[in-house]
Amino acid sequence: MIDLFLLNEAVSAFILNLCIGFYLILALQWYSYKLSRVFFHFARPFWHIYFIIVPWFVYILVPQFFIIFALIYLLFFVFWYKKLDKKLVFTHKVKVFLSLLISFSLILSLSSYVFEFRANLLALVCALVALKCFDLYQKRKFIKQAQNKLAKLDKLTIILITASYGKTSMKKFLYELLKDDFLTHATPRSVNTLLGIVKDINENLNSNTQIYIAEAGARQKGDILELTQLLNPQLCIVGEIGQAHLEYFKSKENIRATKLEALQSKRLQKAFLHSSTLMQESRTQIIYDTKLSSAKASLEGLEFSLKLDDTEQDFKANLLGEFNAQNLCACILVAKFLGLSLEKLKTKVQALQSVEHRLQIITKEPKFIIDDGFNGNFEGMKQSYELCKSYKGRKVLVTPGIIEVSKAQNEALANVINECFDFVIIIGESNAQLLNACLKIEKLVLKDKNELVQSLATHTKNGDLILFSNDTPSFM
Repeated sequence: MIDLFLLNEAVSAFILNLCIGFYLILALQWYSYKLSRVFFHFARPFWHIYFIIVPWFVYILVPQFFIIFALIYLLFFVFWYKKLDKKLVFTHKVKVFLSLLISFSLILSLSSYVFEFRANLLALVCALVALKCFDLYQKRKFIKQAQNKLAKLDKLTIILITASYGKTSMKKFLYELLKDDFLTHATPRSVNTLLGIVKDINENLNSNTQIYIAEAGARQKGDILELTQLLNPQLCIVGEIGQAHLEYFKSKENIRATKLEALQSKRLQKAFLHSSTLMQESRTQIIYDTKLSSAKASLEGLEFSLKLDDTEQDFKANLLGEFNAQNLCACILVAKFLGLSLEKLKTKVQALQSVEHRLQIITKEPKFIIDDGFNGNFEGMKQSYELCKSYKGRKVLVTPGIIEVSKAQNEALANVINECFDFVIIIGESNAQLLNACLKIEKLVLKDKNELVQSLATHTKNGDLILFSNDTPSFM
């Protein structure tokens, strides 16, 4: 005879595992599949209470009523999920995890029904352990494949770019400078992790490529070294060292030491370093930002002077932001080292287009709209705000502040906002309370990004300048 109570518990546990598992793999995908980041650095920890702790305790305390609770929970979850701007991408890894979770849930739920022991609660743990084993196997397999491919490309020149900020811009600019003279490939979008670069090498790097430009990011000590040991670049750019991801590194010195792991390449010929690396110039090391003698930025573009071969050379670019002069300086020096003429470099620099979401002018009429959504550091944001200050009309800022930095940096940012803007829309909850207290100008706090379009229609008018600064996903 079927024990309906045990059957109810087994079905309830199966639903519990699927609900929590779906939420957990979503959170893991947001945070690069690092379980420690999900539990210790999650921007919205109360979501864990809603989607992990509450359903777990309901099942433990009143399992006979869990199916009723699960229906309510699922409705709430679907409503919450629909409002997210960064939903789950069903990658091969995600499909493997969900398959493992369903398999373990079914097997352990059945065993719980037969042996009257709640082994079904271990399904999620078993799926995570199995996924970790699968990851290790896949990682070793794909890294070995990439190493073998690189070993065959003995004439390939590899350029590694790392920095606290500006990596993607430098990569894009350098690619544009080199692509007509060399068969050049660069890592796509903002791909900058070990497995992301390994995937790019295995799937996209052609055998006739002459130059490969790789962007390298880091969240902990050893991340850049791991990439350096894979690629062994002949050239590297170590850009400005700042406090981005200070929450993970704990100190600026730890950030600096991690970025400088790029210099441990066995094939390094030349390194182009920002002065914030605190390194000294030598035969193999160029401190690139010291070559800039002047830079002038406006809403019309950028002009700067660069010392090349003991002479001052003037450059113009249709780009916004004085900080781009430093980014371009590094790229120009690398391109010149690779043999591009001065005349060609000046022409190419002037033809460069804004990198998407980085001080990109969307339109000038009827509203002047600038997208700087990928700029998330204090110095870059400060310069973009000061750039907007010169605009003659009303100036509107849309921002969540700076994420994963100290309170002091957001307080300093608020002071700059007060000087440069007339109205600010604060998005999200991460810095809402702090910015709301520090800002002296007219402001609006939006906890839900879905309300932004309507708010802009209501609170802005033709002739306004609107700057979107450091757009962050809704889970931040």
